[in-house]
Amino acid sequence: MSKRSADKEEFADIRESVRALCAKFPGEYWRTLDRERGYPTDFVTALTQAGYLAALIPEEFGGSGLGISAAAAILEEVHASGGNGAACHAQMYTMGTILRHGSARQKETYLPKIASGELRLQAFGVTEPTSGTDTLSLRTTARREGNDHYVINGQKIWTSRAEHSDLMLLLARTAPKEKTKKRTDGLSVFLVDMRLAQSTSITINPIRTMMNHATTEVFFDDLRVPAENLIGEEGQGFRYILAGMNAERILIAAECVGDAKWFIDKATSYAHARVLFDRPIGQNQGVQFPIARAYAQMRAAELMVHEAARKYEEGRDVGPEANMAKLLAADASWFAADMCVQTHGGFGFAEEYDIERKFRETRLYQVAPISTNMILSYLAEHVLGLPRSY
Repeated sequence: MSKRSADKEEFADIRESVRALCAKFPGEYWRTLDRERGYPTDFVTALTQAGYLAALIPEEFGGSGLGISAAAAILEEVHASGGNGAACHAQMYTMGTILRHGSARQKETYLPKIASGELRLQAFGVTEPTSGTDTLSLRTTARREGNDHYVINGQKIWTSRAEHSDLMLLLARTAPKEKTKKRTDGLSVFLVDMRLAQSTSITINPIRTMMNHATTEVFFDDLRVPAENLIGEEGQGFRYILAGMNAERILIAAECVGDAKWFIDKATSYAHARVLFDRPIGQNQGVQFPIARAYAQMRAAELMVHEAARKYEEGRDVGPEANMAKLLAADASWFAADMCVQTHGGFGFAEEYDIERKFRETRLYQVAPISTNMILSYLAEHVLGLPRSY
């Protein structure tokens, strides 16, 4: 029995349909992209046409009107099927900022086109070289000029999919820190139409990494953005993206659970089939126990993801649960990845088994979108009440 069918599955129809779609994009498809550092355009198009990337968009704008639990199920199945959702998951976790804080005009203008696939919202411009996860110290500025537009200058890094996105959700400073009442004030969110920007205003440089992640650094040089593209109130942007960050953690955690399930299934099948000394290697406790431990860790993480998604959908404070889900799931996927390589021995390093590719891909989530150490610090300070560390 597949580990994915061990319990009655929530969103069973959606999961089954996603698996069927992913079956059309087997390991060779992903291996070729990995070798060529290519973008999975066909896969993203298929997900879009099937309506999965519009899961969180309300029906009135052409989406499915589903909750984050359904979105998590979709991305989990993509990863559990051997694929990778990094090429398209940003559209889901950035959606909340527009849905909750965008104007009626912004929703009517952009959401139907995003739902249909005419526009892609895949770029999230927050992190900078000098600030990293210290978002409140970002230096990219947006200066208001007249009533019509803002002028943006600065740099973002680790802005994935910028080359493959029509729109970017951008966080920039509209007021100097020294002129704000609270440290969290002075940051604003803009929806940047990258198709209309002059090439001299936006420069995108790809960053080659250990996995095929389509990440970049982006430079803004007097980029003019219409004032009507400001989302919500000026200076309140940090508050707006916090909910998006929690959604991001939940969805990334779901992907990690999917990775862990893939590694566990792969290791279990190999432990059954691989025969040495006249018996399957899975008969040895030295092989059994790590697989069993990986399964237990995956299930614990999976339950926390479900709990975080439930509270998010109820509109409750989900910071602790979202962060714990990301922590537990990233640890579970990394342990399962290491276990899977160990179970396969030398074959775990062979490209054709896909293990080494998935191994590299899931390693990222110990670091991004937030490192496990940052989560531990958050839990220590904000949940346990321990003194703030420096």
